[in-house]
Amino acid sequence: HLANNNKGKMAASLDQVIEEKTDTVALMSHSPFETDTDLNKSMQTIDKGPFHVSQREAKTHQENLQHLCRICGGSFKTDPYKRSHPVHGPIDDEMQVLLRKKEKKAISWPDLLAKIFKIDVKGDIDTIHPTKFCHQCWTVVQKKLSNSPYEMFFPRRSPVEWQPHSSSCDVCGTSPRGVKRKKQVLNPQLSKKLRMVAGRVRKIRQINNPKQVNQKSLMKKIASCKKIHLSTKILAVDYPSDFVKSISCQICEHILADPVETTCKHLFCRTCILKCLKVMGSYCPACHYPCFSTDLVSPVKSFLSIMNSLSVICPVKDCQEEVCLGKYCHHLSRPKEIK
Repeated sequence: HLANNNKGKMAASLDQVIEEKTDTVALMSHSPFETDTDLNKSMQTIDKGPFHVSQREAKTHQENLQHLCRICGGSFKTDPYKRSHPVHGPIDDEMQVLLRKKEKKAISWPDLLAKIFKIDVKGDIDTIHPTKFCHQCWTVVQKKLSNSPYEMFFPRRSPVEWQPHSSSCDVCGTSPRGVKRKKQVLNPQLSKKLRMVAGRVRKIRQINNPKQVNQKSLMKKIASCKKIHLSTKILAVDYPSDFVKSISCQICEHILADPVETTCKHLFCRTCILKCLKVMGSYCPACHYPCFSTDLVSPVKSFLSIMNSLSVICPVKDCQEEVCLGKYCHHLSRPKEIK
């Protein structure tokens, strides 16, 4: 009887121990899952915060880009008329008229901007590059196409280089005037030109005084192209004097040979103007406007075709043949071939 009682007590104690163990196992089995989910939730909140912040920053960065010029980085807010032009798209009517006058072809703004500013905007990304440019840069394009001075409108040497958004972003931390740029060293040639423009703002009186006559004769001596260039006296037709002046060099007064045009719209023989610029200084011999050898461009094709179609009488002895100016060099080489 006592033995049975002891066995019953032992069994009850064993059952209690088994129940406690199962409870602890159940608690242990539940707790890891709970801690994992809690950790996952906390990690999600940690990861979610910076993602939202960066996304918000990128959005504000893109919004700020919409108020800046793609080329110079200036703000549209500084313009009282809030004028802007799309970087990607067709050229406006006013610019097309100017291109037609200059006998140049460009359909869209990317092509024209690549020619003028030497930048490729076709591969632009909206999150990095602005999609518009300011009216001041539009004026620079107009001035460059019309071959007139543009440095006062665009004193920069090159357009702005745009970078992706970062912690030290110039676009997001910029002032309302535009992108904060590093101070650049001025081009000495450009600064000299600007000084000369400021110094010669007043019009120079066109009076035929002895000094001007001496200067003209001096320039002719510098050019010394009498043996190279053709005189206007060999023209086959008696053209009006104004037309003869328009096709003659303003230094040597001969028929234009390899003509070039300055920013002030005066025409010269290439060799004559280069010699004068080297000796006399960096200004136009006709109007004393600042001029450099890099500013010289060839005239429009229609003017060159008119020049080449002019008929001249060959000045060689015993020839006196009437030849087109464009074929004059070929005509000179013919007698040598016959000999």
